[in-house]
Amino acid sequence: MASKCEETITLPDGRKVKIYTGLFINNEFVDSVDRKRFETINPATGQAITSVIEANEKDVDIAVEAATKAFNEKWINVDGQERGRLINKLADLIERDLDELAALEALDNGKAYTIAKSGDLPLTVAVFRYFAGWCDKIHGKVIETQGDKFCYTRHEPIGVCGAIIPWNYPLLMLAWKLAPALACGNTIVLKTSELTPLSALKVAALFKEAGFPKGVVNILSGLGPTAGAAIASHMKIDKSRFHSNLKKVSLELGGKSPNIILADSDLEEAVKWAYQGIYQNHGQSCAAGSRVYVEEPIYDNFIEKFKTYAQNIKVGDPFHKDTYQGPQISQRQFDRIMKYIECGKKEGATLLLGGKRHGDQGYYVSPTIFTDVNENMTIMQEEIFGPVVAIAKFKTIDEVIEKAHMTKYGLAAAVFTKDITRAIKISNTLRAGTVWVNCYNVINTNTPFGGFKESGFGRELGKYALELYTQVKTVQINLEC
Repeated sequence: MASKCEETITLPDGRKVKIYTGLFINNEFVDSVDRKRFETINPATGQAITSVIEANEKDVDIAVEAATKAFNEKWINVDGQERGRLINKLADLIERDLDELAALEALDNGKAYTIAKSGDLPLTVAVFRYFAGWCDKIHGKVIETQGDKFCYTRHEPIGVCGAIIPWNYPLLMLAWKLAPALACGNTIVLKTSELTPLSALKVAALFKEAGFPKGVVNILSGLGPTAGAAIASHMKIDKSRFHSNLKKVSLELGGKSPNIILADSDLEEAVKWAYQGIYQNHGQSCAAGSRVYVEEPIYDNFIEKFKTYAQNIKVGDPFHKDTYQGPQISQRQFDRIMKYIECGKKEGATLLLGGKRHGDQGYYVSPTIFTDVNENMTIMQEEIFGPVVAIAKFKTIDEVIEKAHMTKYGLAAAVFTKDITRAIKISNTLRAGTVWVNCYNVINTNTPFGGFKESGFGRELGKYALELYTQVKTVQINLEC
C-alpha cells in the first residue's frame, strides 16, 4: 500500500490547510522507492507537524529521467510566449493561495505570519512575474564576419537543472531558482530543505494546476547526504548549484557583512536600518549585517538607540500579529547560536544585551548585542546565522575598510553617510557583491545578487541570472554554397 501523499492539518490559529507530503515527479505526488519518511518540526514548539516522504538517489534518478524526457520531447519546443504565460499563471495561483502559503512558511520555518504574508510571498510572486517577462526576450546576435559568411548566435537552454534550496526563505529561494531556469527553457529537479518542505510541496501542486507539462518541474524532499548529493553529482543534470568540474555551476553562499555607520549619517535612519539588517528573519539571512562599525564620535549614541530598538523587538508566536522575531529553525541551529554567544563571552567581548533563551519552549533566542569586539574574535569571523550582532567603533575610513575586509566572505556591505561622494568611493572600494547606501537588505527582482570571495559565484535575479541557465551557440553559414 502506498504511503499517503496529502493530508489536512490544523494551524495554530485554528485554520485547516491541505498539505502535500509526497515526491512531486511527472506532475504527480508519489511515494519514494524505499517508502521512507521523515518528520518536519514546528520550531515554535519543537513538536512534529507531520512526516513527509524522503527521497534518495533512486528517486532522484526517476525525477531526472522525467525532467530529461520532458525537456527533449516537449519543453524545448514550447516558445517563449507560452512559457511566459505559464509562469504568470503560476504567479496568479500563488497570489490566490497567498494566505495558506504564508501560514505554511510561518508554521514550518517559524517566521512571523504577517511578515511572510506581506514580504516573502509578494516577493515570490514578483520574481516569477519578472522572469515571465523575459521568456520571449532571450535571443542572440547577428555578427558581421567575412562578406560571404552569415554568423549569428543563439542563447539556448542548458537542459536539466538541479537546485537545492535553503530553509531561511523557502518559497523566495524556490522562485530565485525556478523562475529564471524555466524562463530560459530548462527543466528542473529541485530538493527542498528537509527542515522546511511544506510550502514548496504546496506550490508543486500549483505547477500542475497552471498547466506545466509533466516532468518540467520535479520537487523532492530529502536529506543532503542522500538526495542532495545525488542531485549534485548526477551525470544527467546539466546545471547544478553544487561544485563539479563536469557541469555548469552557481553558488550563493554565506556572509559576514559589514555595516559602516559614518558620523555624518542620519543617526535615526542608520539605527533603524542596522536593526533590520541583523534582526530581519531572526538573523537567518546570508546577507545579515552582523558586523556593525560605527564612527567614534557617534558610537555611544548609536549604541544607546540601537539597544532600545533591540529591547523592543516582539519575540514570540509566529502567528501573533505583533510578532517580529519567531524561533530559530531547529534545535541544532539554536544550539549553534548559543555556542557562538558563549564563545564571544569567553573571548572577551562585552555582552550588552540578550545572549539567552527566550521562553521555555521552541527554539527562541533573545536579540543579542556584543560590543568591545575585535577582528580576531570568532563572532567577528564566522557566520552565526542568528539574532546576534557585534558592534565596533572606528576612527578613519582606511581603518574601517581594512577591518571590513578581514573576513573570507564578500556577500554584502552597507554604508551610511550624507556625503554621496564618500558613499560612492567607499562602495567602489568594498569587496562585496552588493553594497547598500543608507539602507539595508533592499533586494529587487531586476538587480543582481551574489557574492565575492567565499560568498559564492554567479548572480541571481535580474538579467544577469539568465546567464546561469543558458549556453551560447555560434552558427556560421557559408553563403557561397
